Amino acid sequence: MLAAAATLSPASAQNRFWLINQSGQTIESAFVSPSRLDNWGPDILGQSMLGAGQQVHVTPQATDCVLDIRVRYQGGREETKMQVNACSLTRVVFSGGGGAGASIRGSGARATTRVAGDPSFSFVNRSGSVIRELYVSLNTDRSWGRDRLGEQVLEPGYDRWIELPAGRSCAVDVKIVYMNGREQERRGLETCSRSEIVWR
Repeated sequence: MLAAAATLSPASAQNRFWLINQSGQTIESAFVSPSRLDNWGPDILGQSMLGAGQQVHVTPQATDCVLDIRVRYQGGREETKMQVNACSLTRVVFSGGGGAGASIRGSGARATTRVAGDPSFSFVNRSGSVIRELYVSLNTDRSWGRDRLGEQVLEPGYDRWIELPAGRSCAVDVKIVYMNGREQERRGLETCSRSEIVWR
């Protein structure tokens, strides 16, 4: 287990994360940069390398939450994750395929007060399995819409705040996709009178 060299400060503590190598290959260099910059900066591994199954704790020098992360494997192949919100996750996983790999810590922005007819809620994963995709729509909508997790995944025990428009419907449909591709759906869930849905 490695620790990336970086200056600690209270302002930057919120964007710290574990960079985890689950690619089956050795990572020879890694770069973390604020998404607003064009320069990748120095290799955070320095003279070290990150073997398969190893992880390194990263404390970015910048205080930005939104980061770009790039790793270079032995042999020269690169994998990049763009615009990762490091303030809302604890781990970023590189699997060698460039797919989803950021694990969500919490719900992000939550509504502090709820107006009548607001169907927004916190989705809590108690299924015991990692959720790869999460779709939520009002039951009056004709499509599922976007994946609420984006490039991230939702691990067991973690939650995601789902923001929905108020005043249209209190019934929502939910579809999830696990890492193995298995899907589950629940339709017509009433959420205006509850603050969370626990998925088991």
